[in-house]
Amino acid sequence: MGSDNHQNLEFLKEIGLGSSNIGSYINGQWKATGSSVTSVNPSNNQIPAPKRGEIVRQIGEALRAKLDPLGRLVSLEMGKILPEGIGEVQEIIDMCDYCVGLSRQLNGSIIPSERPDHMMFEVWNPLGIVGVISAFNFPCAVLGWNACIALVCGNCVVWKGAPTTPLITIAVTKLVAEVLERNKLPGAIFTSFCGGADIGQAIAKDTRIPLVSFTGSSKVGLMVQQTVNERFGKCLLELSGNNAIIVMDDADIKLAVRSILFAAVGTTGQRCTTCRRLFLHESIYTDVLDQLVEVYKQVKIGNPLEKGTLVGPLHTRTSVENFQKGISVIKSQGGKILTGGSVLESGGNFVQPTIVEISPDAPVVKEELFGPVLYVMKFQTLEEAIALNNSVPQGLSSSIFTQRPGTIFKWIGPRGSDCGIVNANIPTNGAEIGGAFGGEKATGGGREAGSDSWKQYMRRSTCTINYGSELPLAQGINFG
Repeated sequence: MGSDNHQNLEFLKEIGLGSSNIGSYINGQWKATGSSVTSVNPSNNQIPAPKRGEIVRQIGEALRAKLDPLGRLVSLEMGKILPEGIGEVQEIIDMCDYCVGLSRQLNGSIIPSERPDHMMFEVWNPLGIVGVISAFNFPCAVLGWNACIALVCGNCVVWKGAPTTPLITIAVTKLVAEVLERNKLPGAIFTSFCGGADIGQAIAKDTRIPLVSFTGSSKVGLMVQQTVNERFGKCLLELSGNNAIIVMDDADIKLAVRSILFAAVGTTGQRCTTCRRLFLHESIYTDVLDQLVEVYKQVKIGNPLEKGTLVGPLHTRTSVENFQKGISVIKSQGGKILTGGSVLESGGNFVQPTIVEISPDAPVVKEELFGPVLYVMKFQTLEEAIALNNSVPQGLSSSIFTQRPGTIFKWIGPRGSDCGIVNANIPTNGAEIGGAFGGEKATGGGREAGSDSWKQYMRRSTCTINYGSELPLAQGINFG
């Protein structure tokens, strides 16, 4: 523990414990070999929430000072273009700023009691330890969404970064560790690992970790959820997306085309919020599609660190193989390739952004192909478009392009999109941190970042205090 806490630990001397202790008792003697183990209180809640906010502010400042090199590292190791790499690091900085204010607003409700001389209210306390398992496509931003909130809520964090982006995990951890050391705080407040599925499984099984936040595929997320549920832990799941854009007959076509391009090819189609399905009203179908195919042909593919590049490589060779398999399946199910569809002959994992004309009933449309492949389909009525949007297992993000207020309000209402993110006249991707981020159905139901997402990182106690001398019971019950 930090030196500031030593005065609270004097009682340990009474039971024979010091700052360093031998851990094995063998044949009448205390003996030990190997590395030392540090014992740390699993909650950092001894520090008031606003003070925790100050630590997170300092983490944000440390990241801000290294914004450009960290952004370059994200671009280099993950493969997204440099503006997106820098933008990802900026997103953690923004989360740090947001959580400084949040640290003074972890408020519980005061609830009117039906009993005289009674006070009822909510108290929010930390869970203890939060496990964060992040994915390659946002190798540090997802940590920020989770860890910044978890820390100001009084928790410790155990982070497993993506196995294919270890340098980002190490670089971010070094900055966080320096802040903790500078403030003489226990290093165990923030723990990180580079590794594979075995570490993720250990986190999911560990009863000391009451909340596990997992970002990845629906298939793996379901296994994580089952493991955590078996021990009555809690999960925060951010899983697959199969996001749709609807373009109505009255839409601003120029705005729609620009938005579709960014939503479909940004991050080489490797965002969970990437637009994968495009529904065009029959009256503007040909016009939008012609413009879209034309701008696709102008997209610069290449080194993500070079200025002017819009589409970098896929992350791994496995991603390229999945792209190729996906194109084969698409063709076998009647899909027509309008542009793209090929792997580029180069030393990297480069593929062509692809537009496919296909029936909405094709089974492949219901699945998430993690790459720059856009399915285009035609519709006649708003009700039909909404039904198509809602027809897939996933429910992350969705958007509609229209200038009719009535259409927008139906879209965001109970008979509209069933997704966690429901937009109008903007892309499906590029969410702001101020709102809760997450989706429904096979996307997992978790919420990260803004709004009241912080409540998932704490436990709520409903407290009732009787400050009188009588014992009235609820519901008017008389006893004795």
